[in-house]
Amino acid sequence: MPQNLVSLDLGVDAVAKLDQAIAALEAFTAAFVTLSAQERQDLLKMGDKSAIFCQQTIMVLEQNTDILPATFDYDEMTADMAAYQLLGPRVLRLREVLAKMEDTQMALGSDVMVAASEGYALMKLFGKAEGLSELQQAMRVRRPGRPRKGGKVDG
Repeated sequence: MPQNLVSLDLGVDAVAKLDQAIAALEAFTAAFVTLSAQERQDLLKMGDKSAIFCQQTIMVLEQNTDILPATFDYDEMTADMAAYQLLGPRVLRLREVLAKMEDTQMALGSDVMVAASEGYALMKLFGKAEGLSELQQAMRVRRPGRPRKGGKVDG
């Protein structure tokens, strides 16, 4: 029985809407930063527990702004915290959307691979060998080292 994890018809209009939504996100995030792997590793990071510490610190500092030196930018700190809190649920939603898209793409790819393997086997079985040599070569590249019936290894 053939595999069919998902059937998806992405028409021209649907793809255009998706591309517009992605373009809108790209435009919206133009001012956002992109960190290198080293920068990400070196940063002091705020997790759930750290966020509570930071919120409490902001509350205490708000009550004691007179003790802060002129070089401490309290307003920037509170603005960063507000933006951080606003982004949190939206990042989560986007991760869920991306995970759904990736899972769907994986399922579609699996459906195609299963069907292609079955079609290839049927062509071999029924002797419709035209064009099979190229497919066989492609299968050797995709699955190197699979033993042949005679015990030899493709390579």
